[in-house]
Amino acid sequence: MDLWQNYHPLQGKQLQILNHEGKIVAPKLDPKLKKEDLICLYQGMMLARLADEKALKLQRQGRMGTFAPVKGQEAAQVGSCYALTKEDWVLPSFRELAALIARGLPLSAYYLNNMGNEAGNKTPEDNNYLPVSIPVGTHLLHAVGIGLAAKLKGDKIVSLVFFGDGATSEGDFHEAMNLAGVWQTATIFLCQNNQYAISTPRSKQSRSETIAQKAIAYGFPGIQVDGNDPLAMYVAVKEAAKRARQGKGPTLIEAYTYRLGDHTTADDASIYRSAKELKQWEKKDPLLRMRKYLENKRIWDQKAEAKLIASLTKQIEQAVQDAESKRARPEDIFDYLYAELTPELAEQKAELLAWLKQNNA
Repeated sequence: MDLWQNYHPLQGKQLQILNHEGKIVAPKLDPKLKKEDLICLYQGMMLARLADEKALKLQRQGRMGTFAPVKGQEAAQVGSCYALTKEDWVLPSFRELAALIARGLPLSAYYLNNMGNEAGNKTPEDNNYLPVSIPVGTHLLHAVGIGLAAKLKGDKIVSLVFFGDGATSEGDFHEAMNLAGVWQTATIFLCQNNQYAISTPRSKQSRSETIAQKAIAYGFPGIQVDGNDPLAMYVAVKEAAKRARQGKGPTLIEAYTYRLGDHTTADDASIYRSAKELKQWEKKDPLLRMRKYLENKRIWDQKAEAKLIASLTKQIEQAVQDAESKRARPEDIFDYLYAELTPELAEQKAELLAWLKQNNA
């Protein structure tokens, strides 16, 4: 099946394989993952959910700074990352906890970073992902650069960049899309359309019926996917990566999803969205959907669920303990910035160390 033709964004069709009842509705597109892989997908989503809930508690207790909850978007991230190879690159924005731990980020590093310790930004050498990008949309250009570099070097890798629907209103989005189309880079643009850019609803971001159709103007495929369906996300990214590796250029994937929490821990979403709307989306919770699917296949039950939650909770508590045991050093603001300091920064670091020594700080 030609995924891009059959789910052309102007046809108004959304790619869905697993519905909210946990049933396969597009059997021809079912990736037919092994039992172990399906469970692994669910475990990754559950780890992100529990780690996110723990982060919220830490923030409310004053043990962690402001962060952006990922609750509700686990399928869009874990399903996507599961479709990539270890050599591929992932570029996160500020709500990609699920994606980053799926790519190998130690959970303790995530907590450490959000506790204000620069050491949490250190990326394991064998993991190809960039640090979190706080500026909205700027990292899309970096993804195009990585995709272009891979093309010039002849490497069969792709770069996948996560961003929200609000980023599509930024000039960086259009510049990145245009350059990727012109240069036919190995780039996958993955927009998590969670319906709100802080308090601005999707309807006020663009007059386009879908975000996916924006790809047409730049000369490459776009597709809207049920972002709460991990199987659909897996298939879409797998096919987009295949296109890229064959030298056919970029793809825009719109993951139609919803953030069940606030924009950040400094936000109150109840001010701009209704309780009724939230309840409607809670019925489409990606974890609930995936669990029903596993139970329907008789490879999951309440006993397995309880065992998993107990194991992951222990893992999360250990990650928190590890993060809180590491003392931040003032000079870390220099040591975790560049591989090699510029002469100006080296001078500033020396001045800081001298001042600390002089003041016994």
